Amino acid sequence: MSSIRDSEFGALKGVTYLNSASTGPLPERTIRVLERFNRMRGAPHLLPDPDLFAIFVESRRLIARLLNATPDEIALATNTSYGLNLAALALPLEPGDVVLVSDREFPANVYPWLHLRQRGVEVDLAPVTADGWPDEACLLERLTDPRVKVLAVSLVQFSNGYAVDLDALSRATRRTGTYLVVDAIQGLGQLPVDLRRTPVDILSSGGQKWLLAPWGSGFTYVRRELIEALTPPLAGWTAFEGTDDYTQLTAYRTEFRDTARRFETITLPFQDFAGFNESLGLILAEGPDRIGAHARACQEPVIDWARRADVRITSPVGRHGSAILCVAPPDAPGAYARLREAGVYCSLREGSLRFSPHLFNTIGEMERVAGILQDHQEKR
Repeated sequence: MSSIRDSEFGALKGVTYLNSASTGPLPERTIRVLERFNRMRGAPHLLPDPDLFAIFVESRRLIARLLNATPDEIALATNTSYGLNLAALALPLEPGDVVLVSDREFPANVYPWLHLRQRGVEVDLAPVTADGWPDEACLLERLTDPRVKVLAVSLVQFSNGYAVDLDALSRATRRTGTYLVVDAIQGLGQLPVDLRRTPVDILSSGGQKWLLAPWGSGFTYVRRELIEALTPPLAGWTAFEGTDDYTQLTAYRTEFRDTARRFETITLPFQDFAGFNESLGLILAEGPDRIGAHARACQEPVIDWARRADVRITSPVGRHGSAILCVAPPDAPGAYARLREAGVYCSLREGSLRFSPHLFNTIGEMERVAGILQDHQEKR
């Protein structure tokens, strides 16, 4: 993928950027679209309404292709939290119902559910394994409780890179009639997802991490059979039938659209979705499976170093592994500072160094990281 590195990520020259799990860099093609759009924004007559809304049509089409879904199942949003809050507010939950969430989830997939406690809904934070990973055996066992109405999971855990067995969770929730809600932001772009093969009920993601898209671009997938069963908790004006006809906006029709657009709130950032389309086009062309395989290959020098140095690897490296690799050296904050001094950008999360290589990274960069970590260990 070296040609893409040179043509699309020249701004990273001179640094080792291993932080896509925090913020993915924008490809040059995306930057060009954003700059062109913003120049036209200074002359709004150059941006007629049909052209603007065509951007959203293309966004839904590309997202549907990424997920093997249909555009009608896609609601555009500005972040992951919107879709998780939509799930919490729109799903038919009653006092005494239980929402099952793994402990140590990212807060965006916890707070919307905790907020339901004021309505009498219970939230069960399932304990994690000794490694700190979701205990899927525990989750599957808890699904046999008829009071559990929702299972909310992250496709990939932010702090350790654990990728859930979505197939197994999907099969179990289909069997028990439990709603399956997925925070997918740490997985989409580096793991393939096929929602026809592996059904979920609601899936939400922002675009700013592995999809390499602008802040403010994201979406929520709502399973086709569920769309008309859910009442939107917010009434965006374009969520209603007839609002595409700007000549009759005060007809005030009260029927929600029969697509996931009923859950959208306008105005969405047109320029960010124009950039999103460029970035997602790049991800689709390269393929999430290829990107993930490349990222995991890049991890090997650091994994080898950690094993030689007897440093704990806090990520799974087998079938639950992902493009996120976390290690916990004895002086993680000091090692983090040393890496930053050397122009290596990663994250410090929950006591571990988190490396998240993407399609533009190389094995050579990770070999350098391993050398810096070894040098830091020897000088302690």
